[in-house]
Formats: sequence, structure tokens, C-alpha cells
Amino acid sequence: MKHVPVIKLLAGAIIALCVASSPVIAKDSSKDKKEAQYPNATRAEPKLDLTSEKDQKALNDGLDAVNSQDKAKAEQILQPIVDSSKSKYAQALALQGLANVHYNDGDIKGAIDLLKRSLDNGVLPNDTYFQLQYMLAQFYLADEQYQQSIDTVEKWRADGKKETAESYALEGNAYYRLEKYQQAIDAIKKAESMTDKPSDSWNQILMASYAESGQSDQAAQLAQKQLDANPNDTTAVNNAVAVLMQAQKYPQAIDLMEKQRASGNLKDEKSYVNLAKLYLVTGQEGSDPKGNAVKAAAVLNEGMSKGVVTSSYDNYKLLGDANLVAENDQAAIEAYKKAIPMAKDGEASVRAGQLLLQENKFSEAKSLIQQGIDKGVQKKGTAYMLLAEAERGLKNKPGAVAAMQKAAQDPDTAAKAKAWLKQAGASK
Repeated sequence: MKHVPVIKLLAGAIIALCVASSPVIAKDSSKDKKEAQYPNATRAEPKLDLTSEKDQKALNDGLDAVNSQDKAKAEQILQPIVDSSKSKYAQALALQGLANVHYNDGDIKGAIDLLKRSLDNGVLPNDTYFQLQYMLAQFYLADEQYQQSIDTVEKWRADGKKETAESYALEGNAYYRLEKYQQAIDAIKKAESMTDKPSDSWNQILMASYAESGQSDQAAQLAQKQLDANPNDTTAVNNAVAVLMQAQKYPQAIDLMEKQRASGNLKDEKSYVNLAKLYLVTGQEGSDPKGNAVKAAAVLNEGMSKGVVTSSYDNYKLLGDANLVAENDQAAIEAYKKAIPMAKDGEASVRAGQLLLQENKFSEAKSLIQQGIDKGVQKKGTAYMLLAEAERGLKNKPGAVAAMQKAAQDPDTAAKAKAWLKQAGASK
């Protein structure tokens, strides 16, 4: 299954939900005819069969209700037209109006069914027909039927003999969702070649496709180009950072974010937290974990002092971890203690307890470690060994033995715990 991309994209297309056409009474005269939007279409232009002014008025009222999102009124007017009108053209327009009602109501599959019925009716003028066919491709994308979306938009281009930048962008979005990254890249580049005002979302898809397909250098170049054009744009900065992170170019990502920080453009919590995490990751992979951890803690403290980084469990635990690696034990204990009341597990409690053991504060350490065990920790055996150490510090051998016996039940700590119990003469 596809993992969540670093650059998050919209689940579907942004769809214009105004109805595609107003009803037209069939006439013999061709005067005042609008310029055709699909003059080279392979589909033969059908003859209109709407002759009833009553049907025309009802359709106008129903489609106006759709556009004003008055669901009850739209359904009350349009459904009878679908059921009983003698005009197939009137039925088709009523069906596409109801399709929009269903889409607005969150029923995308129902909208697709109604829109297909409208298209299959066979009497829609070409301009309306192809506009609705394109909308169907968008509906498929929104419903995560990506191959159907691609097939529909390709048929729209082939039959309508029309190409637009937006249609290739839609296709690129669908290919990206199918994890066909090179096809997504080709489609988006085609879209961008057809306009001097490409959408920012197209660049996001293109960057994500480069990154997901292992073309990290191209992704980084595109991100940098977008940032150079919009140096103070938060979205451009976040995109560039995301791509650099995905390419594991952590120092470059840090440099970029530090420039934003120095200029006062690091303004949101996510950016502060990501910068702190980048410092920690870089430290773990490099030769200076302590120095990078000091910088991580400084970034978080700055964000908290500005009220940008919130007082949450995750943020305080991250601050505690940063101070722990930075060997600032007092600051780490303080951060962990602030995290504990908001914790859903016992990790922060055990880490604070471990630090208190190093200060020979055995009673407080025991209390926190036990609290952590009770809440649940990933490495339970290690926690019990720490608890045993606290009990030993308190001269409580039976308590230490009991804790070690628990540690002996965990495969990760069984050998050490059993060796301790044997040495203490407490083996069974």
C-alpha cells in the first residue's frame, strides 16, 4: 500500500459545481449561435427535443436551486423531470443537476451514477456533453477511482479534440495516486508547458513524484526554484523542506529553515518542531549528537517562549529528549515532568525516573518509574530493572528482587535480570 507522502496533496480535484448548461428551446434558426467550445469534436451534434416552455422554466428553477445549494427545492423540481418529461434533453439536464446535488451532499458515487446517466442519454449538445464528461473525470478522481479518471479524461481529449493544461494536471494527479510516478511527472510537465500560470498544487504533485520515484535531486531543484520565486511564502518553504527531508538532505533543510528563522519567517509550530527534529536526527547520524541536541532544545524553547509551540505532551517529551541527549539533565527532568500529566503512556515518567536515579533521588525515581510501568511502556523489562535499582537505593531488597523477577520475564532483559537474581541469592 502507498505510504503517506511527505508533501500532502488534495484527495481529489477542485471541482466547479455550477451546472453545465441552461436549457434551450429547440429552434430551427441558427442565428445568435454561440461559438462552439469543441468545434472539432468527433461526436455528432444531436438535435434538441425540448419544445415545452413549462419544462424549460422548471429546469431553470431547478438548476438555480442547485447553484444556490437548495437541495430540497432542487430535488423537488428536477426529479419529476427525470421521471416524466417527454424531452430527453430536459431529463439529461435534470440528471446532471441532481448529480451536483449528490456531490454537494457527499454522495460521490451517487453523483457519478447520475452524471453517467446524463451522458448516456445521448441528446446533450456537444459543449454540455464534453463539459460533463470532464466533470465525470473529476468525480472519479474525488472518489479515488483513479484509472477511471484517467480513462475518462483521455476519452474527453480524444473525442472532444481539445487539450487543456488542467486536463493533464488532473491526469498527473491520478497517476501519482496510482504510484505511477513517471507518468505523473510527464503529465504535470505537459500541463505546465501549456500555461504561464501553473497551479502551486501541480508543483506539489511534481515534487512528490520526483521524491517518491527516487529522483531526489530533481525534487530538490524544483523546490529550490519555487522557493527562489517566493522566498517569503510559507508553502514554498515547507515544500522545499519536505523534499529535502525526504531526500535525507538534512543539513540543507536545516540551513533553509535557519535562514527563515533568522529573518523572522519561521512562524508556525510545525516548522519549529521539524527543525528541532532535524537537529536531533542530524546529531544521531553525525559526530556531534550533543551539540545538535543543544540546538534542538534551543529551537523548541524559542518556539515555546513565543507561544508558537504549544504545551503538548509530544512537544514537552521532545524537549526532554533533546535535553537528555544534550546532557542537560535538570532541563530534561523538568520537561518530562511537564509532559507526564498529559501522557497516554509511561515513557516520560520512566525517563524522568532514570535521570533522578543518577542524582540518587531514589524515592522520587521509584514513584515515577512505577507510574510509568502502570501507564505502559514499550521496554517493560528495562523499566523494571530501573525500578529494582531504585529499590536497592532505598535499601529495600525484597522490592528489588520482586522488580528483577518481573524483568526476568522480558526476553530483552531476562539474561541480565536472572544473573542479578542468582548473584543476590534470589533465584528460584
